[in-house]
Amino acid sequence: MPEFPVATKNDLDRQLARLTEYAVANKMIIVDAVKEVGSGLNGHRKGMMRLLSSTTAQTILVEHRDRLMRFGFEYVESALAAQGRKVLVVESEEVTDDIVRDLHEVIVSMCARLYGKRSAKNRAQKALNAMQEASHE
Repeated sequence: MPEFPVATKNDLDRQLARLTEYAVANKMIIVDAVKEVGSGLNGHRKGMMRLLSSTTAQTILVEHRDRLMRFGFEYVESALAAQGRKVLVVESEEVTDDIVRDLHEVIVSMCARLYGKRSAKNRAQKALNAMQEASHE
């Protein structure tokens, strides 16, 4: 099962570097770059709101879909498509089972609130593993 790490400023710098390399290698024109440290559940992210409202960005490039948002990705993807825009997810090898992915994202978010961001990923993974083991018994 893939991990969903909590981003730090250094993580964001590395992600931006990888996405820039991808864009250059695929001859994409970069019109804006947004880096935000914050929850994918937060609906008040200034950079993301700027990006979504700007029609100059025809393709929004993200490394993982949860880096754009935790929930509602399909709605945003559909709304952008209606404007002739799209979201391109570079690392699409994520959890394919929507229910498991959504549950994992909720657990990570709740663990981050309860235990702090650093241990959230590990505690969420332990919770999912325990649930999977219990369902196999």
